[in-house]
Amino acid sequence: MTAQQLRALLAAPGLLAAADPDDLRVAERLRAQWPADLVAAAAAQTDLRRRATGKFSRAERMLFTRAGLEQASSEPVARHRATRFATVDGTVLDLCCGIGGDLLALGGAGPRVVGADRDEAHALAARHNARQYGIDASVVVVDVRDLDVTGMAAVFVDPARRVARSGPPGADRRGGYSPGLDWCLQLPAPRLAVKAAPGIDRAAVPAGWEVEFVAVGRDLKEAVLWSPAWSTGSSRATVLLPSTGGEWTVHSRVPDPELPPAPVRPPGAFLLDPSPAITRAAAVADLAAALGAWQVDPQIAFLSADQLLRSPYGTSYAVLASLPFAVKPLRAELHRLDAGTVEIRRRGLAGDVDVLRRQLRGPGAQAVTVMLTRVVNRPWALVCRRVTDT
Repeated sequence: MTAQQLRALLAAPGLLAAADPDDLRVAERLRAQWPADLVAAAAAQTDLRRRATGKFSRAERMLFTRAGLEQASSEPVARHRATRFATVDGTVLDLCCGIGGDLLALGGAGPRVVGADRDEAHALAARHNARQYGIDASVVVVDVRDLDVTGMAAVFVDPARRVARSGPPGADRRGGYSPGLDWCLQLPAPRLAVKAAPGIDRAAVPAGWEVEFVAVGRDLKEAVLWSPAWSTGSSRATVLLPSTGGEWTVHSRVPDPELPPAPVRPPGAFLLDPSPAITRAAAVADLAAALGAWQVDPQIAFLSADQLLRSPYGTSYAVLASLPFAVKPLRAELHRLDAGTVEIRRRGLAGDVDVLRRQLRGPGAQAVTVMLTRVVNRPWALVCRRVTDT
């Protein structure tokens, strides 16, 4: 969506309010009053607003582009990240600000914030969106590589990541970042934070920096690279979980680099499947020590114990059956357990999950989860029931 289209939509609030991307009759009626291309843009904007409700609490009043919405962090993630900026004394510069997701959170945390993006449509959307949240922020249209960050108290940068092989100048074609990750990490700011993909190569992160892996529930969303002035350790695992009243609870831990690996033993009566934030932050041994648990294999992150394992950093299961992996005996065990619906999770074992699901599905009434994994380097199956708070 172009800046020209966004301006036209802002000048026609009645069109935006009436647009419905799912009703052709509405579109036909609107085309009698407005140009067809503007009606199509309004329908697309309405669709983006609906999609954005999972990320933004005021999505119905905001402006989006498709790429801007895809790359924007959700409100809970952006607000969590902005807490470190709350004590900054001076101006925070938000580079590659997109439609303003982080701009809103940074401005809401307290400091004065200035956004910058080379895409005019993104800059226009960011200004509009800031006003919807009562944030006083300026946004400039500029190639961020041409900016002088001298004098800024802190800088946040969110480089674009969906870059073609023949992408724009300055793109990091190995990591898909534009501007390149090396450029971002070398910005001369006293405090610097860089948003990155959660699969980032740890070798690309300079010594002294912290890599924070952030998950919302079970979904690993992103990594944040914190410069030495902000670093609390080489890595951090953060899990955000919804709580009552629409609030979010933040669980965050920095693993102890001196901690030895977790002990390895066959599965006990209970299992914990750690959050991917824990595994990416190399915090499995730290979590095992905190819970009094062990790993079922030195290369697999599953933790086990003979007592129920409850943690915001993982999903808890009761182990109903534990056996070497082979389809026929596993199917017999599922029949004995009256299993019907079978969810399959695989860690460290190859195989076609769809084929296995068809082979293992039975007529029973119980819903179970089958963990296909390795136990002390042997192919193994664990038949489990998820333990819920209720």
